[in-house]
Amino acid sequence: MKKKIVIALGHRALGTTLPEQKRAARLTAVVLADLIEKDYRIVITHSNGPQVGMIHTAMSEFYRIYPDYTPTPMTVCSAMSQGYIGFDLQNAIRSELLSRGIYKTVSTILTQVSVDPYDDAFYNPTKKIGRIMNETEAEIEEKKGNHIVEVSEGKFRRVVAAPKPTDIIEIDAIRALLDADQVVIASGGGGIPVLKQGHNLKGASAIIEKDLTAGLLAEQIDADKLIILTGEEKVYLNYHTPEARALDVMTVEEAKDYIAKGEFEEGTILPKVEAAISFISGNTERTAIITDHANALKANKGKAGTLIKA
Repeated sequence: MKKKIVIALGHRALGTTLPEQKRAARLTAVVLADLIEKDYRIVITHSNGPQVGMIHTAMSEFYRIYPDYTPTPMTVCSAMSQGYIGFDLQNAIRSELLSRGIYKTVSTILTQVSVDPYDDAFYNPTKKIGRIMNETEAEIEEKKGNHIVEVSEGKFRRVVAAPKPTDIIEIDAIRALLDADQVVIASGGGGIPVLKQGHNLKGASAIIEKDLTAGLLAEQIDADKLIILTGEEKVYLNYHTPEARALDVMTVEEAKDYIAKGEFEEGTILPKVEAAISFISGNTERTAIITDHANALKANKGKAGTLIKA
């Protein structure tokens, strides 16, 4: 049985602008193809921060200029980002594989992820999105029921919740494609956040940490390994201080202890370590790696990155 790996791509693997994304996707495809060539079954998830922000800003500006049109919900912006990131990624991976004589279908699944409506995050939204607004525009947004925060004097932005993922709606489709030995791109940007209401799914005004969804995805497909790509080769203690120390290996218990001591910054490295802990869950057969894009293949061989194990 081929081993299964979930790979979570960070911002640097995708770029920011449309031309940057195409170039970055081609470079990222080389790294991914190296792993596919080693006969792993691969599921890829990715960030979407700059992309969904761009879409949300563009659609908000469109509505401001043309108020007869309906405002675009965050869930729709998230779906749009999954579509166009997946478009570039799957074509870049397909092209790279074909250049190596590897014939595999690469598919992007528009993925919804359920969240708990009673998650504390909904009472304390923290994720800034959209364009900078003046005070008048901010007041209008607040009247709509949106949360607003002042980012600098006289400048405001909308903030949304970052609840934890509870279930991946399209998980059976992901498993089916993976079992058919296809390359799968899924749960982009943490997934489209939805609330279960009977037989219906209702979009939630939220952003899910993509690393936490990557951990859940790896758990639900029973992956052997979770590889999280970020901006540094290794996880550091005392990061950005003269006492900074890189970690080669970290057990789950050590990781929990470091979290309790506040070693990992929220919104950056913390969700990555939390995702690794959740995925491993005491399973001695599972491992997680946190490293950068350039060292992905070496890290998979145990020659780079930070290894997290039970």
